[in-house]
Amino acid sequence: MEKRASATVTRLDEISAEGFVNLQLLARQVVEGFITGLHKSPFHGFSVEFAEHRLYNAGDSIKNIDWKLYGRTDHLFVKRFEEETNLRCQLVVDVSSSMYFPEGAASKLLFSICSAAVLMELFRKQRDAFGLSYFSDTLEFSSGAGSTSAHQSFLLAELQRLIAREQPLKRTSLVAALHELAEHLHKRSLVVIFTDLFDSSADPGNFDELFSALHHLKHNKHEVILYHVLDHQTELNFQFPERPYRFVDIETGEELRLNPSQIRETFKVSVAESLKALKLKCAQYAIDLVEADCREGFTQVLHHYLVKRSKVAG
Repeated sequence: MEKRASATVTRLDEISAEGFVNLQLLARQVVEGFITGLHKSPFHGFSVEFAEHRLYNAGDSIKNIDWKLYGRTDHLFVKRFEEETNLRCQLVVDVSSSMYFPEGAASKLLFSICSAAVLMELFRKQRDAFGLSYFSDTLEFSSGAGSTSAHQSFLLAELQRLIAREQPLKRTSLVAALHELAEHLHKRSLVVIFTDLFDSSADPGNFDELFSALHHLKHNKHEVILYHVLDHQTELNFQFPERPYRFVDIETGEELRLNPSQIRETFKVSVAESLKALKLKCAQYAIDLVEADCREGFTQVLHHYLVKRSKVAG
């Protein structure tokens, strides 16, 4: 199993057809591969932070300057130390029943869990403090923030447990969970949310309640990245083979029998209109929205996080 999780792993289907994944190994190898790519790219401002350095600022002690790195780059960098913490981040994962689609190793839930593990590795390397929360119909788990390897191991074990547990029959109460989370987070944080935005407690296509909850976080001085995790092939484009299907709502059990071609175009138009409304609302509330395809790689998650981090830290 572990041989398939090489340093070039970027997608779930490169890990295991059975969905098994060693999160610690995956996170380390994905981040190391990503860092290597950044060193070969123009994003030098990002890559130096992974080497546990930061740019020299006037007033910094010259004893902490890395002169060897200066010789290679012609720029002054100072070494980071264990006690330095730049940001406080809270990872929030939707673990409701709808996140188990599609079945197997390409599910939205497994993608979100692996993405969270990868970001934890990045946080640890950057000396950022991080915590974990996950929710379904309630806020099931929420930890404080830490930056140590022991804290990372504790949270990875919790994520590993989520992978191993049987699929629950649980609806989504995203709005209630975000309001509760806003009350729990007492220190200003960057809140990173992974969800498909299917909230069975809210009206479909009506985002007012969702953004009331997101505004609760913003009002408490938190920054927000919303990773909208979907299977683009089926949930956006409705690409199913042409034959009769019995579609079952994972959370409610409601059934619908039809041939995909009967509703494909109507479905795509409806989804496009809903996404347009979502984007407009996110822009209005200064929420960073990332359309994450669970069939694609983890670099989409890392790149968007780094862009946001550079703005917040800057």
